[in-house]
Amino acid sequence: MKLLKPTWVNHNGKPIFSVDIHPDGTKFATGGQGQDSGKVVIWNMAPVLKEEDEKNENIPKMLCQMDNHLACVNCVRWSNSGMYLASGGDDKLIMVWKRATYIGPSTVFGSSSKLANVEQWRCVSILRSHSGDVMDVAWSPHDAWLASCSVDNTVVIWNAVKFPEILATLRGHSGLVKGLTWDPVGKYIASQADDRSLKVWRTMDWQLETSITKPFDECGGTTHVLRLSWSPDGHYLVSAHAMNNSGPTAQIIERDGWKTNMDFVGHRKAVTVVKFNPKIFKKKQKNGSSTKPSCPYCCCAVGSKDRSLSVWLTCLKRPLVVIHELFDKSIMDISWTLNGLGILVCSMDGSVAFLDFSQDELGDPLSEEEKSHIHQSTYGKSLAVMTEAQLPTTIIENPEMLKYQQRQQQQLGHKNAATREAGSNPKVASMVNGESLEDIRKNLLKKQVETRTADGRRRITPLCIAQLDTGVNATSAAAVPPTSSSSVLTTPSKIEPMKAFDSRFTERSKATSGTGPATITNVNQTAVDRLKEQNLVKETKVKDILESSSDSDEKIPISKSSSLPKRKLDLEGEIVEKKKKGRPRKDTRLLPVALSMQSPAALTADKDALCVSAPALALKLPTPAPQKSFALQVSSDPSLYIEVENDVTAVGGLKLSRLKCTREGKEWETVLTSRILTAAGSCDVVCAPCEKRTLSVFFSWGRGLLPPFFWHSPVSMFHCKGPYIMALISAATLFVWDVHKQVVVIKDESLQTILSGSDMTVSQILLTQHGIPVMNLSDGKAYCFNPSLSTWNLVSDKQDSLAQCADYRNSLPSQEAMLCSGPLAIIQGRTSNSGRQATRLFSVPHLVQQETTLAYLESQMAAALTLQSSHEYRHWLLIYARYLVNEGFEYRLRELCKDLLGPVHHSTGSQWESTVVGLRKRELLKELLPVIGQNLRFQRLFTEYQEQLDILKDK
Repeated sequence: MKLLKPTWVNHNGKPIFSVDIHPDGTKFATGGQGQDSGKVVIWNMAPVLKEEDEKNENIPKMLCQMDNHLACVNCVRWSNSGMYLASGGDDKLIMVWKRATYIGPSTVFGSSSKLANVEQWRCVSILRSHSGDVMDVAWSPHDAWLASCSVDNTVVIWNAVKFPEILATLRGHSGLVKGLTWDPVGKYIASQADDRSLKVWRTMDWQLETSITKPFDECGGTTHVLRLSWSPDGHYLVSAHAMNNSGPTAQIIERDGWKTNMDFVGHRKAVTVVKFNPKIFKKKQKNGSSTKPSCPYCCCAVGSKDRSLSVWLTCLKRPLVVIHELFDKSIMDISWTLNGLGILVCSMDGSVAFLDFSQDELGDPLSEEEKSHIHQSTYGKSLAVMTEAQLPTTIIENPEMLKYQQRQQQQLGHKNAATREAGSNPKVASMVNGESLEDIRKNLLKKQVETRTADGRRRITPLCIAQLDTGVNATSAAAVPPTSSSSVLTTPSKIEPMKAFDSRFTERSKATSGTGPATITNVNQTAVDRLKEQNLVKETKVKDILESSSDSDEKIPISKSSSLPKRKLDLEGEIVEKKKKGRPRKDTRLLPVALSMQSPAALTADKDALCVSAPALALKLPTPAPQKSFALQVSSDPSLYIEVENDVTAVGGLKLSRLKCTREGKEWETVLTSRILTAAGSCDVVCAPCEKRTLSVFFSWGRGLLPPFFWHSPVSMFHCKGPYIMALISAATLFVWDVHKQVVVIKDESLQTILSGSDMTVSQILLTQHGIPVMNLSDGKAYCFNPSLSTWNLVSDKQDSLAQCADYRNSLPSQEAMLCSGPLAIIQGRTSNSGRQATRLFSVPHLVQQETTLAYLESQMAAALTLQSSHEYRHWLLIYARYLVNEGFEYRLRELCKDLLGPVHHSTGSQWESTVVGLRKRELLKELLPVIGQNLRFQRLFTEYQEQLDILKDK
């Protein structure tokens, strides 16, 4: 661990009350007292991280100073996207800032000309509601809401997409509210106040979930702030300023039952701030040690009025590190870097400190995919695939859903029996959160785990399934500890239970650690009934699939049978008997889709059971059921919201559907004659697929763009990007249109080519800004369709051995920000593969490693080229060139330069293209030359192409 105190970060001797690091790690903000007003300053992070940057006068330290607040600033917080900065102060105001990229540098008002604002940040919203000082602000996950708290005893929830709209004002505290924190899965928000209470509020209805007072009964005196924090796994909420046996503590509150049996102890004065590391860690595997997976754990930093800082790992009984007398006055705020290895701390004495940890000290951070899997496993949903509009309704909490499912199972059983007797397809009209109960039931059945005991008996591990949020308070449920709820998961998904931290305190400090996974010996009868129910569903589903869609009069005959062969006839209803090794990374820009597939080989294997005359392969996608109403956000920049209301009664009893769109605060609406199934939009168009296989298309500002489209099958999944519209229809074919040019880009393209395996499903879809569709499959492969070649191209493979063996760490640019975003990064996951398999690389011969690295880098360039992602192509081209220079591949390097330079003299017969994916090749060559010049071996090559470029410039 390294500790440093950059003295240049200051408010001219005035207190600093808040600090927050930007999500991209390049800057941080401080808030506090200015000369005659409140002050917000944005600083460059690079001089903090690197000593050479600190000494370099050409690298600015201060990026921007804002003095708009009329009084002291108590809190600054970046939005999760990094686009906005919120600040709250004693002037009772919250200001929301956004960078103005079109304004050049300027000087700070009232200062000498030397103090210049390198970046320009302008106030885009001023939020007025509080009648007293604003003490804390907090952005919700995915930036749907902004919460603020004040000495007026209230918490205000603002609509972060429609400032200054207020969604709710939470009243219940009888003292000054001084701290806020959001549950990482968006279910709750917690507040702490001087009234010696901590309150947890539900985001579903903004009502009080629980009020916790016991740990704060002994608290005397006050602190300037009470900054509490929620753990990144969602299991623990840690408070500031609690007491236990007359000693100051940070109280640990378990999400399960809101129990208060544990605390962080050791500080001599009141705890002012607690901040969890955003990462979840696992123990670092040392060379030669066993590969037995360890339980994930969290890391938490605690600051106090005693001027000391302690850092805790939840897998240890004692703090990892304690730094005494870090400042001259109380610690006010703490912020972690997004990679979880750095921490900034600020004090009332007007200074900041930076601590830099290593992975050896904290452990290996879990990937975002693993973190999302923990959320998915524990709460039933992961924020990785949710939009803002879904947050209040789609989060699933753990203890209660088993009762709910049993009740719905009985209803479904009656409904299915009735439909079988009537000879019709089973349809479930009930909807929960936009998802039919039938789909929910099938997804739950997928998760059943069947094992066999030593004597050969079957055993079904009961699932701990959460209750869906339907507006019913589930607090009366029997509490299920998080550790036991994770007993059906794979080992790495269990969360390390909190342990007692000090034996010198009373019983609350001596709480026993969480119990491990219990052995379940009796089979739940409901689970067995569920299996029987599933078989009944399979019987009817076979009929569904083998018959053509409802839009065709032709049916495929099926001979009746009392029993079906025990095959996996429907992938949607199958029992998963073993865990998948991996799952594709989820992103808010990727849309999940489940696909069922019917293989005639499986259907005709038992001639006595079925008589089939079907095409070679029958694919069918599920279709969305109509809802009474729904709303969704389709774009954040510009802000674009869509609201749909079906079955609106008009004059004469006529039923219409209303489509309402809000674009950057301006609203328009229209009505349609058919019920709207789903909606999508972009900055250019808004689309509404309807019943009767129609699609209505509008400009994003409201006017109808085209007459309604008609399809041969109902729509299954839908997406828009720019002027492009992408539709997957239930017949498992793909369409893409460019509505501006009014041309079809991809017409009725079947997914059969890429879904060759019987167990294959489409897990996620993506449409690029150039109208290229991408399909992520359940086996970890991703394909894009190339309209020019009419082929499916493999652009990513999670199990690709080239990616496992490639090692190009030495060829990466110095700044990690170069790890650019784009369609390829979204498909493959945001983290770089380089060096992940370091232990494997020791056993790989250097020549083989070179070959695999070259092949991998070339495949990345080809994938970016196919996806027409210009900045990603440039990114991988530069890495490829650095690797060629570092490894001495002169022949390949010369061929690369030759292609980028092209013919020096114009030739009519030349087929050389001067651009690639919109980038000028010779401009790319100019970027490569400094890289080539770093290796003296390539002096002649450098000189040759430098001279050629100079000749062309003179021409």
